[in-house]
Formats: sequence, structure tokens, C-alpha cells
Amino acid sequence: MLFNLRILLNNAALRNGHHVVVRNFRCGQSLQNKVQLKGRDLLTLKDFTGEEIKYMLWLSADLKFRIKQKREYLPLLQGKSLGMIFEKRSTRTRLSTETGFALLGGHPCFLTTQDIHLGVNESLKDTARVLSSMTDAVLARVYKQSDLDTLAKEASIPIVNGLSDLYHPIQILADYLTLQEHYGSLKGLTLSWIGDGNNILHSIMMSAAKFGMHLQAATPKGYEPDPSITKLAEQYAKENGTKLSLTNDPLEAAQGGNVLITDTWISMGQEEEKKKRLQAFQGYQVTMKTAKVAASDWTFLHCLPRKPEEVDDEVFYSSRSLVFPEAENRKWTIMAVMVSLLTDYLPQLQKPKF
Repeated sequence: MLFNLRILLNNAALRNGHHVVVRNFRCGQSLQNKVQLKGRDLLTLKDFTGEEIKYMLWLSADLKFRIKQKREYLPLLQGKSLGMIFEKRSTRTRLSTETGFALLGGHPCFLTTQDIHLGVNESLKDTARVLSSMTDAVLARVYKQSDLDTLAKEASIPIVNGLSDLYHPIQILADYLTLQEHYGSLKGLTLSWIGDGNNILHSIMMSAAKFGMHLQAATPKGYEPDPSITKLAEQYAKENGTKLSLTNDPLEAAQGGNVLITDTWISMGQEEEKKKRLQAFQGYQVTMKTAKVAASDWTFLHCLPRKPEEVDDEVFYSSRSLVFPEAENRKWTIMAVMVSLLTDYLPQLQKPKF
């Protein structure tokens, strides 16, 4: 059964020249949900099965359809509060979480390094216990994955990874929702990563094969993904019958790819490495030359903020670029994460065929 979900930007957005996207969801029969995520932590997609990740995307599409298109009010998180710990600055993660949690009737509390110093003024253990007594969940955007692990161990409420040095799972959920909307299905797509072996790539490696997606990744020598994550990704690819290719050649990674993906070459905390990194990443800019070897239906993703050396304007602002729908979907996917971890809500929209 083909179910076309068409979400058009309103007239005001059109007057401002925003990109209009028609989203097509191929949907199957509406089934009773067998996935239970309530009370779980979301530290890495490694901890979730393909069906559990699909459920979060299904819920994202459901909330987007009901709230944005049908303009329903769904106070699913009324009476709930969220602690938001941000060691790193952010535009999309902060705005999507604050506005999304509030839109669902909850109260987000933003905490910067001026408000809370993880493990400095107070131990992580004590912080976790205090937050557990006053909030219903915590989203933490931190430098070290180990801090998230400690918070999750000591807290009695769900801990969500808003970004760490190792993973960025909530970004990948937004990426997959965007691709599901555009292509109608994820299975069989080839993702072409061109850039750093960083937390974004790690999160793709922990999840793409679970959807039947192939991954071709190019990173400069010395900037490859974490070996332990690579080993596990190879296992996932074998289990799911997908292809995983790691190379140092950007054009090789782009060959036949449906989705060209890159990210910043210099993450927060790496500023001192800027000169060295810019030299190492020479030849990694995504351009129309890169796109020429990609599949005919190629699209482009970038989690933002973007620098011109990573992708030129011709690709970034082209009709093939999905970066702004991708950014918006950060909101719908983080809303789905919070609803799935804090409530028993069952999506009303038919489940997409991923």
C-alpha cells in the first residue's frame, strides 16, 4: 500500500524562499507496537535493534504529521521536565530539544558549563542522583562518552546523548527520517561518507546495516574511524547482508552512492589542529565532480554548521541538498526519542516500510 505523506511549507515560508519538499512514505499495515523503549537510555545506536530504531523513526513521522500537518495539540509530556546539560554550544540540538519538549507540554531546563561543571564542582555520581530526583530525563551534550556512561549508570532516569566525542545518535535519526521522506524507503540505499572518522560516522556505522543500507566511507589517512567500532560495523554488515567499504579515496567512496554525506573537519575542541586538518583533508571537498560518480538520484546531507571547504555552494544550495529538511527533522526525531523513553504512546500513522 502506498501512502503519500505530503508536507508543504506554509505560505509565509514560501514567501521567504524556503525549500519545499514533498515527502513520500511507503507504509505497511498498522500493527500493534511490540517495541518498548520506556525508561531506556539512548547513549549509542549500538544498543538498539533495527526494529527499535525504526520505531523511533515511525514515531517521528507520526508526530510530524499530526502536529505539523494536522495541527493537533499533543501534550504527551505534560508535567514532565528535562535537564539539558551542554558542555558544547549548539544551535540545532538546543533549539530542537527545547522547542520540541515544550511543544509536547513539557518543561526543558537548559544548563551550561556556567551552571553545572560535570565532575568538577560536583561528582558525576552526585549530579546524576540530584537530576534524577528533579527531572524525568536528561539530555547531555558533552566532550567525553565516558561521562554519559557514568551518568547513565548512576541515574534512575533516561539519559540521552546529545553529542559526545564518540557518538551523535540523535543526529543520525534525523538523517534517516530525511532520507525516508525523500526516497520512500531506506533499504538498499548506499551512503557515501566523505570526511572525518568522527562521531557522526560512528553513529552511521552502528545503524545503517540494520536498515539494509550500504556504507562507503572515505577518510584521510590517520583520521579513520575507531577500530573497535569498525570491527562491530563489519559484523553488522555481515549479519544484514550489506556492504561496508572503508577507503582513503573520496571518489571511490562516492562511486554509485545515493547519499553524499560530510561533516565539519574541525570539531569543537580541535581548534588547535585546524592547520594540520585542513592540509590532511585536501581533496575531500564535496563538489559536482564528486556527484558525477554518484548514483543518478544522489542527494546531499550535512549536519551543520557547514564550512565552504567541506562542500561548495553549488552542491550545498542545490536542489539535491537536503540539509535544511535534515535540520528541521532534528526537532521531530528528538521529540520522538523523548516520547518513546517517557511514555507509552503508540503512533497513529501507519508504520512506514523501511
